[in-house]
Amino acid sequence: MNLTDHFTLEEMTYSAIATRLGLDNSPSVPIMANLQLVADVMEKIRTLLGNKPIVVHSGYRSSQVNQAVGGAATSAHCRGLACDFVCPDFGTPAEVAHAILKSDLDYDQLILEYGWVHIGLAEDRSFFRREAFTKRSPQSPYEPGIRA
Repeated sequence: MNLTDHFTLEEMTYSAIATRLGLDNSPSVPIMANLQLVADVMEKIRTLLGNKPIVVHSGYRSSQVNQAVGGAATSAHCRGLACDFVCPDFGTPAEVAHAILKSDLDYDQLILEYGWVHIGLAEDRSFFRREAFTKRSPQSPYEPGIRA
């Protein structure tokens, strides 16, 4: 099922860990609406990046899947409001994060993580903190700003 021209429900809900562990990662109706919002933002990001293909690493995660991957209990992924991705044809994750940071896109959090970019949206779509962080490893703290 297509959420937008370039993003499907399947890619926004796929989890290798869920498959391996037999965990249900099916979104509820409210989460489907959130995934639609994220897909719309991802389309804007794709346009910003010169219409280069984006590879989604993680979108929605059920609480069980989130726990299995070691995600934060408050993760926007659990509400269908986040996407971890790369765009190799555009550049490195740092280059992608810098392009988003310099844009006028509305988002809650932008995080350059160790190997991908995380974009998170707020539940309240009229509120955009535009926070930016770098996380260099699973054990490292979040550093303010986007730092390559």
